[in-house]
Amino acid sequence: MATDPDAQIDHEGPVTPYRQLAAILRARIARGDWTDGRPIASETRLVQEYGLARSTVRRAIAVLVEDGAVWTVPGRGTYVGQPPDEE
Repeated sequence: MATDPDAQIDHEGPVTPYRQLAAILRARIARGDWTDGRPIASETRLVQEYGLARSTVRRAIAVLVEDGAVWTVPGRGTYVGQPPDEE
């Protein structure tokens, strides 16, 4: 599902808000808002920016993690791409 990186969440639409947010975040990564290895906006910022519940934001991030688009470090943030190899 491709979407406009500047889109807003349609709470009345047929696609769930977390799926819409995941598509928006994926589009923002593709546009270069966040580059490989760099953090995306914090959950708090995304909650404020899109007017969603924290659980919805977390679910959207989980979709991106599952797809391999981002990885998370508990207490530190969510980063674009694959995690560095641990040695």
